[in-house]
Amino acid sequence: MTEVRPAAATSASLWERDEAVAAIERVVDALRADGGSAGRVHVLRGDAGLGKTALLAETRRIAEARNCTVWSARGGETLRSVPFNVVRQLLQPVLLSLHPEEAREYLGDWFDIAGPALGIAEPGEAPADPQGVCDGLVAAVTRLARRDWPLVLLVDDAHWADQETLRFLSAFVERLDDLSVLLVVAHRPDGLKGHSARYLATIAEAAGRSVTSLSALTPAAVAGLTRATLGGHADDPFCREVWAVTGGNPYDTVELLAKVQDRDLEATEATATELRPLNRSARGGGLVARLEGLGVDATRFAMAAAILGASITVDQAARLAGMTHETAVRCADLLRAARILTTPDPASGPVHEGDLEFVHPLIATAVYASIPEGLCKAMHGIAAEVVIDAGKGPAAASRHLLQVYADNDEELVDQLREAAREHLAVGAPDAARRCLERALQEPPAPDVHPHVLYELGCATLLTSPARTIDHLRTALALPGLDGTKRVDAVYRLSQALIHNDQVEEAVRTVEAEAARQPSGPARMRLQAVQFMWEGIHAGDGSSAGRSRKLADLAATCAGRDNAERALLILRGFDAMTHGENAEVVVEFCDRALVNGRLAPGLGWTDSEWGIELLMMLASSYAYTDRLDRADALFNEALRAYVSAGWSGGHLALAHAYLGLGLRRRGRLKEAEETLRESLRLAERVGRGLPLYWSAVCNLVDTLLARGHVQQAWDVAEQYGFAPPYPSTIVLPDPRSLRGRLLLAVGRTEDGINELEAADKAASARGHLNPVMVPWAVDLTRSLASRDPARAARLAADYRRQAERFGTDTAIGEALRCAAALETGQRAVRLAGQAVTYLEASPCQYEHAAARVEYGIAARSASELHRGLTLARECGADGLELQAQRALDGLTAPPVGLVPGQTRR
Repeated sequence: MTEVRPAAATSASLWERDEAVAAIERVVDALRADGGSAGRVHVLRGDAGLGKTALLAETRRIAEARNCTVWSARGGETLRSVPFNVVRQLLQPVLLSLHPEEAREYLGDWFDIAGPALGIAEPGEAPADPQGVCDGLVAAVTRLARRDWPLVLLVDDAHWADQETLRFLSAFVERLDDLSVLLVVAHRPDGLKGHSARYLATIAEAAGRSVTSLSALTPAAVAGLTRATLGGHADDPFCREVWAVTGGNPYDTVELLAKVQDRDLEATEATATELRPLNRSARGGGLVARLEGLGVDATRFAMAAAILGASITVDQAARLAGMTHETAVRCADLLRAARILTTPDPASGPVHEGDLEFVHPLIATAVYASIPEGLCKAMHGIAAEVVIDAGKGPAAASRHLLQVYADNDEELVDQLREAAREHLAVGAPDAARRCLERALQEPPAPDVHPHVLYELGCATLLTSPARTIDHLRTALALPGLDGTKRVDAVYRLSQALIHNDQVEEAVRTVEAEAARQPSGPARMRLQAVQFMWEGIHAGDGSSAGRSRKLADLAATCAGRDNAERALLILRGFDAMTHGENAEVVVEFCDRALVNGRLAPGLGWTDSEWGIELLMMLASSYAYTDRLDRADALFNEALRAYVSAGWSGGHLALAHAYLGLGLRRRGRLKEAEETLRESLRLAERVGRGLPLYWSAVCNLVDTLLARGHVQQAWDVAEQYGFAPPYPSTIVLPDPRSLRGRLLLAVGRTEDGINELEAADKAASARGHLNPVMVPWAVDLTRSLASRDPARAARLAADYRRQAERFGTDTAIGEALRCAAALETGQRAVRLAGQAVTYLEASPCQYEHAAARVEYGIAARSASELHRGLTLARECGADGLELQAQRALDGLTAPPVGLVPGQTRR
């Protein structure tokens, strides 16, 4: 028989792994060769015991031999509920080795955002944005990697990594094009679900073909390993039986051969029958029986180690097992000799006296599973006390608190609620949810129960609106949630309903609670919220009646508190959408400010009022030609969210509305850039949400303005910009924009139908502002040759509405529309009037378009040149081309003549 021996491996677990080792050498050498090259991901995939950990150890050896810096971490089966557990293992050692000020310098603005998640900074009082924390962790690794290049990151047992770490890793691999780092991830292939499976799939996709799928050893390899361990005298039948018993699993093979040595068995056919019983003692019940054979103390010590799961020390296990230090030392020695526990490998990090770990995760799993349920829960309770007594806090103890028996324990409920607050403060809402759900099982006392439900609803608001709705409805139905907290619970319930696309239900919920409240600030706040949700609802409704009620209520407001200020903002937005005079709109908006700024408690990151209210304020300024005020608000939002580390939906909306402001100002290239960033952020939050529609609509609108019709169509196709439209108002109006896009790509009938639908929807809502819902311009132009009479009526109505609204942009656009229907000197006169108004407008693209159209109508080279210059400044490539062609037409000789020849 041909024996297969490892080419360069020193560990028995690396037998028949030459190709896997060679692949690792290639990726490490590629990293080492060029510090400016893109990073790489390498995945080791295989079932338990196939040698993933041994290959990671070999990766460390190879990398360190090539002067690479290596950071490592591993998941744990009982530690998956500990947020940021694995990423802390990766980064804490290097960060704690730095002086605190040096660590702060490396992390920069991200220190206060990512530091609490890494356990190197105290968390703030407010919940942290999970996406912002994830981005902060990516930034932390990015900055440290540039210091420690070439850097290799090793993550073992990633199938047991906490969800927060997997989210970080999936985000990190998307940044490797800009960072020269090697990430090697080892995991089992099966049993993954939900977010964890999706994150690992992202990592695998980044690895591409750089994946090593491990398989069992061949009979020849097992024979070689057997003879290398026991001696060349091991005969063929014995070696074949070793393979048959272990299935070629390297871990099982090594363990079995060690037991053969312990028993001094002859490696011959005659003793081969004893291999199967020996192998059974390596896993499951057989291992437990072997453990029990070491005695009660050793068994109890091993159980305590399994409960601890990580950072096992002799002293901790002794306290948990209820034994003296001397007894614990003796048990640790017995368990080391039995290859159940071992001393950690110093290569993976600092090792202190008394540190222990299980020889293999399979052993830890078997020991933990063997603990009787009652004893297991009791030991977790003691472990929680150990952690809390050590001053590490309820969050650190929460994985143990989650496992104890439910027993009407008020102290446990308090500890779980405090743990949830700590988890939220570091950006781990899923961990907070688990703590609060466990608190409900206790159950809490009747007076505490609604408060736990309220806190649970707040924790799940961003991740699971449907769950939030159930929790908050139940909390509100119970006695005990009163005053400000009840009002806040109703507001958050309405937010969840809005996120769940249940706008009408949100309105009814707030309206009903407002009716129950006595007159005062609480009632006024709820009334403002009701008007806010009605104001963003895109469906049909009693718009006129609502507007009258809002106007009457706002007439009593002087801006004395934030509820009154909110009503003034809502009145201004309502006036803007209905096309009332722009000066009236601006007056209401200005009255909602304090010395020209947002009032305290009404800022972009304040939780009492949502982002929707402030976006209404900024949009009202944007569509009334007060772009300086709108830009100031949009930029303030962006700065606030970046500073607070909010990288999710809020930041996506801030970019979308900043893009809207840039688009209206005519800075189209900058608008496209920020809108693409908005869409990237919105994609991470999830498709179909209003913020996602805002990003897509603004980007399509900007691309059309630039003349990039095919790109606009491609974006629409890729991101699902088509009916059905969201139930909330999106700016710019999706139907109007979709109609214009269809016209631009030549689908005229479809475009007209879409614009007709936009007309109907706008009329039902009373949205008569021709700038905010600009369906009339495109519909009028498309009907000019088909139905000139209707086109003329539409143009006349549009002009009346524009003059009522009164902004230079609205009137100028109406005149452009009217000019497009005329010929001769009337067309020239109207186009010239449009230029006059739009020159005074802050909307440079519309001004440029008016100049070009006037130049064409008047056959004026000077106007065309001015329009061409403006188009170039805007980045309006299509308009620039139109102007250039018109200029070329003016300077070209008449048809049939050559240059220098004149017609007689």
